Amino acid sequence: MAWFRQELAIDLGTANTVIFKDDKVILDEPSIIAIETKTEKIMAIGNEAQLIEEHTNPRIYTIRPLMNGVIADYDAAEKMLTGFIQKATGKRRGLFKPALKIVIGIPGGSTPVDMRSIRDSASHAGAHELYMIYEPMASALGIGLDVMAPNGNMVVDIGGGTTEIAVISLGGICGDAAASIHIAGNEITTDIIDYLGQQHNIIIGRTTAEQIKFSVGSVLAELPPEEEPEPFTVIGRNIVTAHPAEAVISYHEIAACIDKTISKIEGEIIKVLQKTPPELYSNIVRNGIWLAGGGSLLRGIAKRFTDRVNIQFRVAEDPLKAVARGTCLALKKTEQYPFLMR
Repeated sequence: MAWFRQELAIDLGTANTVIFKDDKVILDEPSIIAIETKTEKIMAIGNEAQLIEEHTNPRIYTIRPLMNGVIADYDAAEKMLTGFIQKATGKRRGLFKPALKIVIGIPGGSTPVDMRSIRDSASHAGAHELYMIYEPMASALGIGLDVMAPNGNMVVDIGGGTTEIAVISLGGICGDAAASIHIAGNEITTDIIDYLGQQHNIIIGRTTAEQIKFSVGSVLAELPPEEEPEPFTVIGRNIVTAHPAEAVISYHEIAACIDKTISKIEGEIIKVLQKTPPELYSNIVRNGIWLAGGGSLLRGIAKRFTDRVNIQFRVAEDPLKAVARGTCLALKKTEQYPFLMR
């Protein structure tokens, strides 16, 4: 029967998990679970668990099982993945469960131990046929690049826990011309929290910092008037008095406070370009460099990188789902793509 076999493409991200089924996004939720302290029973996953995060009490705690793109808590990751797969496939009564064919995107810097953890988690969550694809390759597929062509393409995917940088040609990632660094969206969020504490004496949580990042996040201190966002008003606790405190945050301030982190990413891009073979480098100069992931939504990031590196940077269409779309495309051609790992 059709329902007995189901195919899923999963982007198991540090910040969010996205699942495609039948070419459609059927799940896009935060990678987090909430657990009852006494019984260790799962209270919520995804969106519901995020509502609990930072509003917990001794009875309930939350876990983000992935850290820097890899599984940090094996048991929590398995429970979360199982829950997401159940949401995606639907709970069925009876003895028979659907046979699942799954493709999962993994960071380019994954070690054999990391890959085994992901493989075991997916298998215990119900995967009968499992493939893995490196996230930079999945991003390239999702952007629409011909990854099998004898041509050099470069992708920079700024996710939650890792930034993936890779030169891709002939269905593979080109040797040393790649990097997977633990400097990404989470680091930028931490920069904002630290800045509010140091400059405004206000304590805020990660959820508020994320809101600031998406509302007034910019990597340029000066934007064209038509692109300038309205200042963001943040309310938090004064560090000294514990009284309510309020501050109005502009994009100029965010650009200054995240500058060091963005500069580190720039530096890694340049290092990868320095290791790129000459012929592929000339291809990249002609084709430009593609940006994906949530970090590519920061205002002015393509312009800043273009100005610093002197190669045209372009932000992919719907960059948040580039990896998920790529895994979805790979799912359709598991027998044709040599870069898929069993």
